[in-house]
Amino acid sequence: MPTYVTLLNWTDQGIRAYKETPQRRDAFAEALRKLGARLVEVYWTVGPHDLVAIVEAPDEETATAALLQLGGMGNVRSTTLRAFGRDEIESIIAKASA
Repeated sequence: MPTYVTLLNWTDQGIRAYKETPQRRDAFAEALRKLGARLVEVYWTVGPHDLVAIVEAPDEETATAALLQLGGMGNVRSTTLRAFGRDEIESIIAKASA
């Protein structure tokens, strides 16, 4: 399944309710599960981003739908990166070298 790295920043609403962030993480995991995706992990971070989520989804449409649901709750803004594992990048390199 494709992997997505999502960089998250709390909105004003999200930071005011910081105590609820573990429960919001669980709700996000459940929403992903219902869409056929999986939350691999969430990390709370210090620096330019407040959280980092690693998500596996069957396709870009599913990943986008999940992130729209998450953003629509108003607690975070996100930037998402498609991540490639070793096998995937080797296949990409082989195509580029053909």
